Amino acid sequence: MNERDFFNEVQETKRATFSCPHCRERADYEVRWLKRTKKRDLPRGAGEQDRMRFQKSRDYMVRVDDMLMCKNMRCRRRFDIPSSQSVVFI
Repeated sequence: MNERDFFNEVQETKRATFSCPHCRERADYEVRWLKRTKKRDLPRGAGEQDRMRFQKSRDYMVRVDDMLMCKNMRCRRRFDIPSSQSVVFI
């Protein structure tokens, strides 16, 4: 079974403050995350190995956006999100 069979997926946005590395201006940005919550029951047709994986799995979020565009009208350059954290367990 695929991992997506174990989870419900919902996209959500979270506000975060970053500073542009080029112009050094600080602003709030909307960062998109994919929230995966564990389903209540095991899907049909799951084997013993799938049952073990389902019991160990837990809710988590994956960051969808890797780059942001500076909000300063004079800069408008794209930059990477500085934090290396792209997966968060809930």
